[in-house]
Amino acid sequence: MADRGYVLDACSLIATLRSEPGADRIAELLAEPGPKPLLHALNLCEVFYDALRRDAATRMEDLSAALGALGIEVVGDLDLSLVDRAARLKADRRRVSLADCVALALALERGGKLVTTDHHEFDALAAEGFPIVFAR
Repeated sequence: MADRGYVLDACSLIATLRSEPGADRIAELLAEPGPKPLLHALNLCEVFYDALRRDAATRMEDLSAALGALGIEVVGDLDLSLVDRAARLKADRRRVSLADCVALALALERGGKLVTTDHHEFDALAAEGFPIVFAR
């Protein structure tokens, strides 16, 4: 399978926006030549929710501008193929959140790699050979 770019999950984008550990590694990945990095709208919802919990005045327009500056494309489609793949991942691996299953399903569908900082949910999947890159 050819490397078809990266898909970010919510925690990797949050780490990037907050300059947390792993943000430098994510910036390196985003700067690599190739297709635009992707973020599913469901994962964007998680990031926006996290930002609102910290600051109720957070605006989606500002978050959207930050994504644009990072070169990240938001994928809004949740077609039947993606639903099928995400639901099967969730059914097989109940400990992984549904939103993370959508991110991984998008990476699999696009032939890319999922970028995450979340070892808790993804270590076992990486050990199984799923295309996952840990930023920290």
